Amino acid sequence: MFLTHATRRFYDALLTLSYPQSCAVCSCSVEERRFGVACEECWDATRILSGAETICWKCGLLSDEVSPARLDEVRCRHCETQSFTAARAVGPYEGALRASVLELKRQPHISQYLETLVVAAAKREPLNRSTRIIPVPLHAKRLRARGFNQASLLAQALSRGRRLPIDEVSLVRVSSTEKYRAGLDVKGRHDTVAGAFEVSHPRLIANENILLVDDVFTTGATVSTCAETLLAAGAKTVFVLTICRA
Repeated sequence: MFLTHATRRFYDALLTLSYPQSCAVCSCSVEERRFGVACEECWDATRILSGAETICWKCGLLSDEVSPARLDEVRCRHCETQSFTAARAVGPYEGALRASVLELKRQPHISQYLETLVVAAAKREPLNRSTRIIPVPLHAKRLRARGFNQASLLAQALSRGRRLPIDEVSLVRVSSTEKYRAGLDVKGRHDTVAGAFEVSHPRLIANENILLVDDVFTTGATVSTCAETLLAAGAKTVFVLTICRA
């Protein structure tokens, strides 16, 4: 293990010398490539959820309403109409997490450190009950334009870390929607994606505890619509995991 660690540090040093990289957050030099686009100091300054925080049990919204002794009873009441069972994120949309998400939209690569954080989040209650991983799909037109689906990259990382099957065929996006406009409320965003997804292989998801994966949870409209579609097709539960919670 020491040799592996030493070799990695040597390789990082060579990369840093040959291809200097500035931190996307503070512009300082990134000394270890395992941290991706942000430096270690900016990662240390970024809030990462540990699972001990007081949050809405369903949507994962941070709260300070009750003591941690009653975490499973906390509800924000804003997510009652959303269809997923429970949603969690690695952390808020800020600092090194925000920089990593923005980079992931441009480059099909997840840093070693971010992968470790995502897998750790998936191992906590209640997401650890998942039996199958499904990424939020892109419409074929958008996928051709971008060249990759960042949610699929996350799903692949989680499949490796959790040793769960990844399913990229059952949930399909059948309609392409325009990007959300600033100021659109939850209902407006939900209406934008209503009917946008279909299940093409219901047999594969029947009675499964689905872990639905995406990069950012904003209002929850997209993942809620996906969950509604999966549950209607026979899924038992739908958990959601994202890198960030906006």
